[in-house]
Amino acid sequence: MRVKQILWDFIKRFKWRYMIGIVFLVITSFITSLIPRILGFITDSLNNKMPLSVVGRYLLILIAAAFGAFIFRFTWRYFLVGNCRYLECYLREKLFAHMQTLPTTFYDNNKTGDLIAYAINDIQAIRRTFGFGFTAVLDGVIVNTISIAIMVRTISPVLTMMALLPAPFIVLVLYRLRKKIRERFTAVQKAFAQISEKVQENISGIRVIKAFAQEEEEVEDFLRYSQARVDTHMRLTRVSAAFWPLTQFMFGVSIVFFIIYGSQLVTRGSISLGDYIAFNSYVMIIMRPIVSISRVIEIWQRGMASAGRLDRIFQESSEMGSRSIEVVPEAMMKKNWEKRQPAYASYKFDRLSGDIEIRNLDFTYPGSVEKALKEINLRIREGEILGILGTTGSGKTTLANLLLRLYDVEDGHIFIDGKDINHIPLDVLRENIGYAPQDNFLFSTSVRNNIEFFRPIYQDEQVVTASKMAGIYDDILTFPDGFETVVGERGVTLSGGQKQRVSIARAIIKDPSILILDDSLSAVDTKTEEKILNNLKEVLKGKTGIIIAHRVSSVRYADQIIFMDDGRIIERGTHDELMKMKGAYYRLYQSQIKKERDYYASGRLKANPGLDM
Repeated sequence: MRVKQILWDFIKRFKWRYMIGIVFLVITSFITSLIPRILGFITDSLNNKMPLSVVGRYLLILIAAAFGAFIFRFTWRYFLVGNCRYLECYLREKLFAHMQTLPTTFYDNNKTGDLIAYAINDIQAIRRTFGFGFTAVLDGVIVNTISIAIMVRTISPVLTMMALLPAPFIVLVLYRLRKKIRERFTAVQKAFAQISEKVQENISGIRVIKAFAQEEEEVEDFLRYSQARVDTHMRLTRVSAAFWPLTQFMFGVSIVFFIIYGSQLVTRGSISLGDYIAFNSYVMIIMRPIVSISRVIEIWQRGMASAGRLDRIFQESSEMGSRSIEVVPEAMMKKNWEKRQPAYASYKFDRLSGDIEIRNLDFTYPGSVEKALKEINLRIREGEILGILGTTGSGKTTLANLLLRLYDVEDGHIFIDGKDINHIPLDVLRENIGYAPQDNFLFSTSVRNNIEFFRPIYQDEQVVTASKMAGIYDDILTFPDGFETVVGERGVTLSGGQKQRVSIARAIIKDPSILILDDSLSAVDTKTEEKILNNLKEVLKGKTGIIIAHRVSSVRYADQIIFMDDGRIIERGTHDELMKMKGAYYRLYQSQIKKERDYYASGRLKANPGLDM
């Protein structure tokens, strides 16, 4: 879907608001165009020494017209300009909802700063286009049409031509510069995206920056980004800033001739003094939209540039089988906001049993030429636990990503419950999988929200049970506010082991058919690891479990263990079977046993009963 279609859908839904606003705008423009003529009548009445009652009548009409213009202007601005705030909210939510459906590869190829610029600056530019830009054009056209018609019919066609003489030249100049405005505004948006990305990276990596005493260098680097944004803004400003003095100069020359020629017409009696004053007022009315046309064109070009940038996002293909997220424009209105229901409130999904089969799977990451997985053949029956070990970069996490369909594979390679994974609705697949990833991302909210993942559908007992199974319950009780303790950004106030265990609790509370732990015990000590593994045996009863690890102790009790290297499965079997092979698994086990013994010998650790010594 393109931005134009989204905007058109919004306008159609609220066509009555737009129609009412346009009607009131037309009425306001008509009244505004009558005010100079009334002012001319008052001037002639005073000049001709008419009775005060006549002058008073005209004054009352003038006051009523001014008051009516105020009321009607407020009304059309409320309906037209005010509605653009709802449009901004709707368009931003539409963009955010679409981004939720985009594949992982999209985020691999786009920077965070760019996406922030799309969601803030570009959408604001479109809102200004539909707010000030659209209404200024409509108001200007209507006011000028009525004013010019009155000037020609009631005052002087010659004077009217003199007043309008600069207009074609101004429009021509603006038309010639429109493309340059659009190009330079696009550069401004890119510069904003670069600064956003730089700030985001520095805040996220502030501890690394401080640890390496890199603050001064980072400030200097940021100044270069900031100066680049200033330079792009100045290039845009140099174009737009020339419009106002150029317009003033052209109209200034026109007004000089008008004053000279108009005063002669008054002296000769061709037009009255009231006509002269009315005409002067009409010139001011006409000048206002023509002078602001530079601003209007700039805003329209910015909006067009932003619409083009957003089109690139909206035309990105969603993940195959992903559930579309409906955004209803009416829900943007305050009166309906409370009526909106979260997606999880009514969504129900099918239950998978968790029987997994992988056949002759090869996989290459988009943009890469080297295969990350090669000839993978694997069967995990319902209720079994698979342990995955391997060297760094051997494809362990890649395998988990493919089971979650974070990256797509061709048909005929991955099956769950006998169905090709590509034929299982994406939301059904992911609702049936509990996943604790390597990075253990936590949100800057309470521990409870991080475990529930913002789904307040779980009972307190479920939250407590999940935290106990993940071995984090006792730690939570020591936090200042228990489960309501707010963790810092990305969970920075928690230790690495605590973040891993909260992430495990988040996966457990879903009660999934398939539970995947991707190196989720690496930051806990061996005693805590043994406790969690014993709890997982209870959690995984009747479920399929996949435990990816670097330590043999994390997977030794699995029903099946595979050892991966360079994207291939080089060994498979149970712990005892792999030990008898005396291959890579055996060597890793012996290496880790030796390290444990060295620690015990140094007295830094107590013996771990979970390891065979």
